[in-house]
Amino acid sequence: METKESQSSPADQANEELLRRRAETQQGGGSRAVQQQHTKGKLTARERIARLLDPGTFQEVAPYITHRHTAFELDEKRFPGDSVVVGFGQVDGRKVAVAAQDFTVIGGSFSEVQAQKVCQILDLAIGSGVPFVALNDSVGARIQEGVWSLAGYSELFWRNTQASGVIPQISVMLGPCAGGSVYSPGLTDFIIMTEGISHMFITGPQVIQTVTGEEVDFDTLGGAQAHASISGVAHFVAADEDEALALTRRLLDYLPSNNVAPAPRIPPTDDPHRADPALDSLVPVDGSQSYNVREALVTIFDRDSFFEVQARFAPNAVVGFARLHGEVVGIVANQPAHMAGVLDINASDKIARFVRFCDAFSIPLVTFVDCPGFMPGSVQEHGGIIRHGAKIVYAYSEATVPKITIVVRKAYGGAYIVMSSKYTRTDLVYAWPTAEIAVMGAEGAVNILYRKKLAQVEDPEMVREQFVAEFRDQFGSPYAAAASGHVDDVILPSETRVRLIAALDFLRDKQATPLPKKHGNIPL
Repeated sequence: METKESQSSPADQANEELLRRRAETQQGGGSRAVQQQHTKGKLTARERIARLLDPGTFQEVAPYITHRHTAFELDEKRFPGDSVVVGFGQVDGRKVAVAAQDFTVIGGSFSEVQAQKVCQILDLAIGSGVPFVALNDSVGARIQEGVWSLAGYSELFWRNTQASGVIPQISVMLGPCAGGSVYSPGLTDFIIMTEGISHMFITGPQVIQTVTGEEVDFDTLGGAQAHASISGVAHFVAADEDEALALTRRLLDYLPSNNVAPAPRIPPTDDPHRADPALDSLVPVDGSQSYNVREALVTIFDRDSFFEVQARFAPNAVVGFARLHGEVVGIVANQPAHMAGVLDINASDKIARFVRFCDAFSIPLVTFVDCPGFMPGSVQEHGGIIRHGAKIVYAYSEATVPKITIVVRKAYGGAYIVMSSKYTRTDLVYAWPTAEIAVMGAEGAVNILYRKKLAQVEDPEMVREQFVAEFRDQFGSPYAAAASGHVDDVILPSETRVRLIAALDFLRDKQATPLPKKHGNIPL
């Protein structure tokens, strides 16, 4: 016979029931499904969250909720928490919200309940002003739930849109993402894909082959390399899951928690007065010779702080984050080492989107200009280079953050205007001694302006060289632009770091009052 002391009290029984049910929520789709996930070389949703967040900081939300559908034997597949794990925690001591799709539960399929949970944590993130990270690994919509699954997508897409420009949103692709489910990542600020295991596509290879007869595989259609270098959908590519999560943590280190909070500042460790003489000879005076603009960026900004975004897409433009005396800045630069730094459709989209992100989250912009113009040709014209190029000037003109431009070498025609020129309300414009600011290059201008004279002289080549030198001195030199106020100062390249630190400190509290309107109409 049990003694009074050995009998469990109602409170003890209730607590034991809670612990039992809590343990069930940790099992996902069961041990067999977890083993299959590991066999594929993939982590589970909870393992991913544990590696992303600081240890012991994750607080789960809605772990017991289950779906309410019964069609196609769904009533036999009720798992507590359904196909997603959501909650909040910390990354390097900063609060974040997270949602991780659980592939071990019905393939991570997007259900009515998954939508409910993700929308709830996203609402909490918006209200609390913290970044949102989605860890995606799903077969797509839960077909068995029909319109309920589709309605859930609508709710999520609406919230992604409302959160845009309010809190940073990051999508980490750790498995398949097909059909309508790609639009939530597409609405977020940054997409990180993982080589070999993540794919994104609207229609799968089988459907494409059925409809068009074209044979494609998953990697060619929507793998990390395809989206990083061809479509521009992916901003970063990781070799494996651990690197993807490490990239996420590093990216968050540059981003403010919300649109009214400053980007995280770190104590400066680099000499603010550092001046590297090698910069003074980096840029060739001969405009036909190339150089790598990244060499200038890694030298000017705080050491080891440059973090490039979309490095594989539109390599004729370079964008990314860096620190300057511990402060986060956004960098935009033409890249003469690729296509002479010319602007094309893809580079225009890349620059405009990055500028708008930085402006939305009050990150100052520093632009390095060395661009001979826009890419000519019928492919670009028919592809809408006018519309795409207009996005750059719209983004810069719309931006109210501190804006500083360094004209490094070529700044010709429309490219000069759109690349954060003085009268698109850029705060300060500096030029290096190698700068050329003109409607077009001196050689082309002379061929047009002096065509008749050159046809009449005995030695047209010698006279052309003379005209070119005179034109460059009168119209293209940085001193001509400085004399007219289009450039605020001509500086040595080695002075750039010191001048930028001083300028950004001065512009720190810049105030701007845009015209009242609902919103503008960017040429999309």
